[in-house]
Amino acid sequence: VQLQASGGGLVQAGGSLRLSCVASGISTEINNMGWYRQAPGKQRELVALIGVGGTTSYEDSVKGRFSISKDNANNTMYLQMDSLKPEDTAIYYCNLFPARVWGQGTQVTVSS
Repeated sequence: VQLQASGGGLVQAGGSLRLSCVASGISTEINNMGWYRQAPGKQRELVALIGVGGTTSYEDSVKGRFSISKDNANNTMYLQMDSLKPEDTAIYYCNLFPARVWGQGTQVTVSS
């Protein structure tokens, strides 16, 4: 199983980024998938979840700003992040839910 996250970068507060996650060895169609993040000095947390049927849920601090989606035909998952805040700065990872083996993640840095 490999899950490769990309699309991170440096953005000013209020800006947007779109993260992508290409999955290999598993099917996004038949697995619950999630985006996680780990900020410096903090534990890794689940920020967005998408179920097999497309049902989504979000951590309270990102509700209304982040949107998770997936393209099962291309085995890819996305995280659209709008109205970014400095507190969103973290390494973002994609994984199954519950999580399995972790990939490298992608750094998101939001400047004030």
